[in-house]
Amino acid sequence: MSNFKFHTMETAPEATQKLFENSLSNFGMIPNLHAVLGDEPPVLEAYQLMHKLFQETCLDAEELTVVWQTINVEHNCGYCVPAHSMIADMMKVDPAINKALREGSALPNEKLQVLHDTTLLILRNRGQLTEEQLAPFFAAGYGQKHILAILLGLSQKVISNYINHLAKTPVDEAFAHYA
Repeated sequence: MSNFKFHTMETAPEATQKLFENSLSNFGMIPNLHAVLGDEPPVLEAYQLMHKLFQETCLDAEELTVVWQTINVEHNCGYCVPAHSMIADMMKVDPAINKALREGSALPNEKLQVLHDTTLLILRNRGQLTEEQLAPFFAAGYGQKHILAILLGLSQKVISNYINHLAKTPVDEAFAHYA
């Protein structure tokens, strides 16, 4: 049993209530992840802002999904994998991409595969990559700004994946069929 509190609009700290309004506007609900993060308003605000900013990076919807799901799957996050499956559908990402990421199979094109492989290397090696490890990434047409975008996505996912493990966050009904 988790000792973490999942807030509602009625139980949330005052500073969280406005953030919950953002959640309702964006998702039509207060996701359980937001409900647990809402106990500390600056953390929920940072998470929401990182989510928004990551979507504004140079990465397209497919690439965002590759980064998010690569990290979610590697962290074995039973909450974020289905949540981002639903988000991928909302962004009209080819379902074959999400399926490959979830199953650990090859992605449908080499550029996305290189993005996946590099994201894993960054994650597993804590950012300590050699020039040889980065060469395929740069050869695929990615650059420094793409590395920076991956790091923003990784920062966002560390918050969500780790709190979901600690709080044992239940999957919301809205994306339960993606579990």
